[in-house]
Amino acid sequence: MNKIITGTHIAITIWLGTWLSLSIGVFAYVLYKDPVDAIIALIICAVLSALASIPALLILFFTVERIQACRISLFQKQTLLLSLLLCICLLYGLIIGFFTDIQGNELPDWDDFYYTTGGFTAALFIASAIAYGVQLQTIKQYFNISNFSTKQINTNMDNYQLEPQGPAANNKTLIKAIVTGILILVMLIPTLFVSGLVTERQQRQEEVVAEVSSKWSARQTISGPYIYLPYTTTEKTAEGKLIKHNEHLWLLPENLHVKSTITPEERPRSIYKVLLYKSNSTASGNFNIQLPEALDSAQIQFNAARICVGINDFKGIEQKLMLTANGTAVNLTAGLPANGIDTTTTGLSAPIQLTATDIGKNISFNMDIALKGSEQLHFLPLAGNSDFIVQSSWANPSFDGSVLPGERTINEDGFTAKWTFNNANLPFGTSISALNIGKEDLAFGVTMVQPADQYAKTTRSVKYAILFIGLTFCLFFIIEMMQKKPFHPVQYVLVGLALTIFYTLLLSISEFLLFDTAYLIAAVATILLITLYAKGHFASWKVAGIFAGILTALYGFIFILIRLEDTALLVGSIGLFAVLALVMYASRKVNWYNPSFQPAQTGLM
Repeated sequence: MNKIITGTHIAITIWLGTWLSLSIGVFAYVLYKDPVDAIIALIICAVLSALASIPALLILFFTVERIQACRISLFQKQTLLLSLLLCICLLYGLIIGFFTDIQGNELPDWDDFYYTTGGFTAALFIASAIAYGVQLQTIKQYFNISNFSTKQINTNMDNYQLEPQGPAANNKTLIKAIVTGILILVMLIPTLFVSGLVTERQQRQEEVVAEVSSKWSARQTISGPYIYLPYTTTEKTAEGKLIKHNEHLWLLPENLHVKSTITPEERPRSIYKVLLYKSNSTASGNFNIQLPEALDSAQIQFNAARICVGINDFKGIEQKLMLTANGTAVNLTAGLPANGIDTTTTGLSAPIQLTATDIGKNISFNMDIALKGSEQLHFLPLAGNSDFIVQSSWANPSFDGSVLPGERTINEDGFTAKWTFNNANLPFGTSISALNIGKEDLAFGVTMVQPADQYAKTTRSVKYAILFIGLTFCLFFIIEMMQKKPFHPVQYVLVGLALTIFYTLLLSISEFLLFDTAYLIAAVATILLITLYAKGHFASWKVAGIFAGILTALYGFIFILIRLEDTALLVGSIGLFAVLALVMYASRKVNWYNPSFQPAQTGLM
């Protein structure tokens, strides 16, 4: 006696097979990574996946029998069931990706979201495909049950020779449209891995930059000069003993004028370029030696006074640092006498000759600093009144830090920027016991920015993958209906892979050539490949020319969006609206209910 197969039986077996495949896969992965936790991971995965997949089981319950009842071929029913499984997996992937990468009440990081969604969708679909494959014969037997007549049905989903007015023709058009839409979503999965490849190459570049910078010099922050002035206080205890305490003051300049010139240098390392710089800074001004009212000059240890300058990385010092103060030239050496403004490992100091007679007097100073650094040069406004002028031949500066320049000029020859500070807009005076504000809260300056490099541009182009794939697939779908030359799903996949490989070509070529040149080469190669493929299938140079023209316009439009910065969203929105209008106009004469009957004038015949 033959066993009766029902839709419920098919739904349960696919659900159980997917659950079992996924649990075994998770167990194998955890066993490879951490054998100790493999059993625990298996139990947790089995329980959670069983509970979480109950909605998927219900969907299968209600849809499998309806797929079987459709008046379509066996192949179409199988394709529709696989498409349903993919949609379910994609839905779960979207949910997992959103809740995995969400942070607080903020939206998730979209790059991580796409990668997580694609990975989970692929894993779930592989598990469901395994379950489908195991039950393939049972599924075929169930779907082979005839619901309408014993008329032999052609199992090729792309055969449009069915009766023009029959419901099967309508179903075939709908199924083909659904399959095309599913294929568009499927072909977005490889682009997620392309995004991961771009991120990997970008991280490799950052590692190279960090390695070269560590040997050259790190980012530099210059502070000072300022004077370290120690003094002694006496405290009387309850027992009448006198205890001395060593304290110190930091004296800041009354006036400070800094002028710095930055010379950028691009150093090649392997296939990468590292942006470095050399700077020459001059500082001049004067101290007005003033003591707090509660402090007696007799308490001051003038013979231990030191003048100090802070920098971040000693490797950047190119020549001996000399400072002239109070008419005497001193040689700055590594180390600071105390914490409070800079740490003892990131500063230089030298003895300075001061006496009690210098109280209330102005002591002038000047110095030159030649430093090497990487990407960024910052300053600290440690003075009562100060101004900083920075200029460079680099045409792509980023002014950052606590304060933006009050005056700046940027052109193709470089930039000039000026910052000005005074006693009224700084939260400290010129005589302090410690700087109660962090250096990062005071620092300002410029970062030497590389123009949007090839990795950033490639990442931006990958974000438009759905536009490339969606429009190209829609174009194939419309033309195959008009030309009555069906395009097989495998051919759609091949075209989608060609569109995806464009990004890998772009990424790899742009590491050796300019991005614009790499984009041109990759785009021309992809357009020629798809155009010739369309010519081979449709056997018409006119149709192939349509593909070439539309793809050329599409790649040109995306290139313009990549080059734009502030107006990219506006231009992109207008362009997408225009594209949608053209698609609607081109498809206005398509007979969606009867693909076998074509209007007299389609523009493509």
